[in-house]
This record gives sequence, C-alpha cells and structure tokens, in this order.
Amino acid sequence: MRNNLEKIDAFLAKHHVLSLATTDGLELSACTLFYAFDLEKISFVVASSNETTHIKNISKNPNVAGTVVLETKTVGKIEGVQFRGEFLPLDDEGLKKLYFKSFPYAFAMNPKLWQIKINYFKLTDNTLGFGKKIIWTQPSL
Repeated sequence: MRNNLEKIDAFLAKHHVLSLATTDGLELSACTLFYAFDLEKISFVVASSNETTHIKNISKNPNVAGTVVLETKTVGKIEGVQFRGEFLPLDDEGLKKLYFKSFPYAFAMNPKLWQIKINYFKLTDNTLGFGKKIIWTQPSL
C-alpha cells in the first residue's frame, strides 16, 4: 500500500494545479487551485478566499473530489490522479511552510490556507501499461 502511495506522490510532485469539485448539497461547483502535497500527512495544501463558491460549499459539506492530470493527446503517456478527501481549515505549521516553499510569492499575499486530507486516490498511468490503475485508500482505524 505504501509503494502505491509513493507512486502517486511521484506523479503529484511533477504537477502543481488540481481541479476540485464541491457541493453544498444542492449546487455543484468546480475550480482549479495551486497545491503543495505532503506525503506523510497525505494532504494537499491550497490557498483560497472565504468568498469563493467552493469555500462556501465546504462550510456546508467538507467532502470534496478532484483530479490532477497530465495534459496529452498521446494515449501511451496518459497519467492522472483522481482523489476524494475532506477540506479543512489549515492549522499545521509544517504544511503552511510547505506551501510557501512551493509558492514563495504567495507569502506576500497572506492567503488563507486549507488542507485537503485525502482518503482515496486512483492513479491511472498508461506508461505502466494501457489502463493501468493504482488505488490507495485510507486504512480504517
């Protein structure tokens, strides 16, 4: 299971933008966000304003889904991650440092940071063979 997570982390390390889907229970919303990913905490760190539709949605329903993809028309190079998790206010100083290390210019903007604690990943990686899927789920406590 850890090896699968490390393969997912290697893919995520090559990218920096995710797409995120949220809902308040009635309306759906999608957006894109810059991210930093922490393998040990299995979490994305993102910045976003309270005035956005997706943050208003997560105040009612913190469960989210999203993707990170490599944009290509070459079938043999297709790679992408689908994820599900919980969108939470960020209070972890280590994760805050990770975000600003990844995006140092953001520090001057003093953004509100959030954590997406992941409970499910599916990596599609055609470089390993057509339609190859790697699944990771948060172990039950």
